[in-house]
Amino acid sequence: MKQRKIPMRTCIVTKEKLPKRELIRVLRTPEGNVIIDESGKSNGRGAYLKKDLEVITKAKKSKILNRVLEVEVPDCLFDELEKVLK
Repeated sequence: MKQRKIPMRTCIVTKEKLPKRELIRVLRTPEGNVIIDESGKSNGRGAYLKKDLEVITKAKKSKILNRVLEVEVPDCLFDELEKVLK
């Protein structure tokens, strides 16, 4: 039987290439809202973060999501990301 290809994505903080399921997708919608994309298929500009609390705090401190998504990311989004991890 043929093996399925595992989609790989890069974490914007650690620059590691990991399987898509091991990452969280943060998305800027066409309207300019920033959300967490649970399905991984929503329309908009996406950025991937490793499912690790240290990576999320590092992203918050460095404001890397602001640069990548080209929009101001609210602090409440990072609280939601921490809840998703737990």
